[in-house]
Amino acid sequence: MGRIPDGIGNLVNLEVLFASQNQLSGPIPFDIGRLQKLNKFFADINFLSGTIPHSFGNLSALTMVGLDFNNLQGNIPPSIGKCQSLLGLSVTYNNLSGPIPPQLLGVSSMSIILDLSSNYLTGELPVAVENLKNLGQLRVSQNRLSGLLPKTLGSCVSLEKLYLDGNLFEGPIPSSLSSLRGLEALDLSNNNLSGEIPEFLVRFGALRYLNLSFNNFEGVIPSGGIFKNASATFVEGNSKLCGGIPELHMLRCNLKTSSSNSLRLEVAIIVGSLGATLAFTCLLILWIGKKKEKQATTTSVENSVLQLSYQSIVRATDGFSTQNLVGSGSFGSVYKGVLQASGAVIAVKVLNLLNRGASRSFLAECEALKNIRHRNLVKVLTAISGEDYQGNDFKALVYEFMENGSLEDWLHPLIGMNEPETVRNLNFFQRVSVAMDVAHALEYLHHHCEEPIIHCDLKPSNILLDEEMVGHISDFGLAKILSTDRLNYSANKSGSLGLRGTIGYAPPEYGMGSGLSTKGDVYSYGILLLEMFTGKRPTDERFREGLSLRNFVKAALPERIVEVTDPILVEERVARGTPGVKNSRNDRHLRCLNSLFEIGLTCSAESPNERIDMSDVVIKLCSIRDKFHPTRLRHEVPT
Repeated sequence: MGRIPDGIGNLVNLEVLFASQNQLSGPIPFDIGRLQKLNKFFADINFLSGTIPHSFGNLSALTMVGLDFNNLQGNIPPSIGKCQSLLGLSVTYNNLSGPIPPQLLGVSSMSIILDLSSNYLTGELPVAVENLKNLGQLRVSQNRLSGLLPKTLGSCVSLEKLYLDGNLFEGPIPSSLSSLRGLEALDLSNNNLSGEIPEFLVRFGALRYLNLSFNNFEGVIPSGGIFKNASATFVEGNSKLCGGIPELHMLRCNLKTSSSNSLRLEVAIIVGSLGATLAFTCLLILWIGKKKEKQATTTSVENSVLQLSYQSIVRATDGFSTQNLVGSGSFGSVYKGVLQASGAVIAVKVLNLLNRGASRSFLAECEALKNIRHRNLVKVLTAISGEDYQGNDFKALVYEFMENGSLEDWLHPLIGMNEPETVRNLNFFQRVSVAMDVAHALEYLHHHCEEPIIHCDLKPSNILLDEEMVGHISDFGLAKILSTDRLNYSANKSGSLGLRGTIGYAPPEYGMGSGLSTKGDVYSYGILLLEMFTGKRPTDERFREGLSLRNFVKAALPERIVEVTDPILVEERVARGTPGVKNSRNDRHLRCLNSLFEIGLTCSAESPNERIDMSDVVIKLCSIRDKFHPTRLRHEVPT
């Protein structure tokens, strides 16, 4: 622990002040304003407190300022507007309050980034934002800003990333934003914005990420441009929206016509009648087929049109052959299947009903999944409950198939006796992307469902990867809905299924009989994050006699970070020609790793009260991704 000395102003020829991650505390000295030649000032990830001195305005040569992850308080001084050479300013994750000073937005030289996110700023976004015509990134996420989005925001024609999420903005998206054609990322989520989604977003050819979720938008979702990519477009939480591509899982739009469209109405009626007749015919054929062949009754978890019998599942999995077995657990086995009628590839989870908890697991999974939809949750296509050929009870869940298996397969690949030792592995950026996918899914389950859902068994084998290496949480057999006792086991006890979760990932309080909570999932996520970047399971043989994965990582940070990092990731740095720097303060890549490990440690704290929420985890991960990996997209699947 130390301080920035009060006499620092005497170093009048100082041009660069780099003091990141040094555990500095106390205020920033007022006499820092005497450093007329100071060009760059970085003191992020410390414990600095107090206010930002007004003397900052005297630093006429200042081009870059980084004060993230501190305890700075008070207002942003308007005097910063005098720093007319400023290219970038980042003060995210502090306790700054008050309005955004218009003087700051008057610094026309700002061209790299202005990041004021994760503070307590209030008021409106000043119209003076129009001065930032050369700015590349504007971030004011997770504050308390309100009012309408200023029309002058459309003057920031150089913007590539615009993050306004997590505020209290209201009203429509201004039409002036149509001039921001260079946008690559736009996040307006978690506000009170309303009106229709503007059609001009379809024409933004550079746009790769669009988040409009949890607002009050209404009307038809466009179907062109970025709206054709469900993995890059997020619109959930807008109850008045409809339409869009099927992968967005939004409601269909009601057909509304006027008298001037009577011809269209007549056509719709004719088509509807034909459709009803066809549907009735199909139902009649199905009914006759059921008379001829005893089969399992099928119910759809999502009102799916997919109707499968026990016989069709047997055929799809080639009689549940071992060649199609892709995984097994305490409550059942999962098989890959191919539907003969359509050729669609599916995953079938067959419950082992000899296990006393299997039936309850089936009910828990159906209950948890019937009303939730998220891009990072494995989609259940249908559920089957009936009898097999011998008259025994049969229960199965049918999922969409995940082409790249589980995260477990990638982190800990099995090498056969006769196989080469060159196996596929996840690179660093893929691991960060999967970690974010899982965090987004947990945030949705904990904070954005009608009733919070606890997964209770988060681990690598329950994280599945699709063909684009996007992570999806699966296996809700132990899930618990935090509401009245819908599944007849108390939320105040561990439940009749025994210890919730898997040894190594289950939080310590569950083993002591504490009630289930979302903080239990947070603990599991923290262990998962540490495992992803150390490459070591929490049940590794070395973690005995008081040593754990968490303690193993904690003891090494930050100076010995390379010693606990997965050797595969270390080799990757060498292959890229990254210098063998062992001090995380001087290496951008290691600083990113250090931040990820810190999140894992915070999430896996022994006391639930010391763990952060998944909403905070998502914010921190987004900040890490954007600062250390601002332009790269998810890599292709490695071979």
